[in-house]
Amino acid sequence: MSQAGRRVELTPGYVLHHQPWRDTSRILEVLTPEYGRLTLFARGVRGPKSRLAGVLQPFAPLLLSWTGRGEAPQLTGAERDPAQAEFAGPLPPACILSGFYLSELVMTLTVRHDPQPDLYHHYHRALCGLKAGSRLERELRLFEKRLLDTLGYGIDLSRITEREAIADEKYYHYRPSDGLHDAAADSPGRISGATLRSLAEERLADPVELEQARLLLRVALGQCLEGRTLKTRKVARSLFQLRQSA
Repeated sequence: MSQAGRRVELTPGYVLHHQPWRDTSRILEVLTPEYGRLTLFARGVRGPKSRLAGVLQPFAPLLLSWTGRGEAPQLTGAERDPAQAEFAGPLPPACILSGFYLSELVMTLTVRHDPQPDLYHHYHRALCGLKAGSRLERELRLFEKRLLDTLGYGIDLSRITEREAIADEKYYHYRPSDGLHDAAADSPGRISGATLRSLAEERLADPVELEQARLLLRVALGQCLEGRTLKTRKVARSLFQLRQSA
């Protein structure tokens, strides 16, 4: 059913963000595979008597129903997705900020009503990995890489030019304007060819690879963000500074 239709019933989705609206309602930002990212008005879902108050939570796989045309239809129902029951639990406390980081990336770098089923799958996969105890840094890096690929900003991790492939033993710099270039082995910000191959193959098991991949993907994401600052990054920096001062 198209987004212009009057009613959508029980489609998979995640709540990316919510904010209060009037006395008992909320405005939801949700991600779905079939309808993309969209805003929903959820009436009467705040307060102890609301049956949906405990359902409309971030990071939980849901089935969502709504009705109405335009930019912000009205939510008519929500329930936990029984097909995803094994992934319905909460994120570990140490991963909550990272979960919000994933959601903020999606909200910042996508447009509403643009179906992105691959992106939905990547988001779901990252949350499932965090809930299952996978290494946090690895899940974040892989999601960032998959997000860039899905949005058309992926990095060619296999070669510098048509004639020159990446070599494991060499080092490289990345510039968003023209890609990867040779770098000296002792230059700041260098990335090894081995790390590039590990990222391309989505392995990233080594701490050095994870750190080099973080720096590379941060530059690539910076191009997409166009100077916008992510709130979750600011919070993470503040928490790090507090720990350092303590």
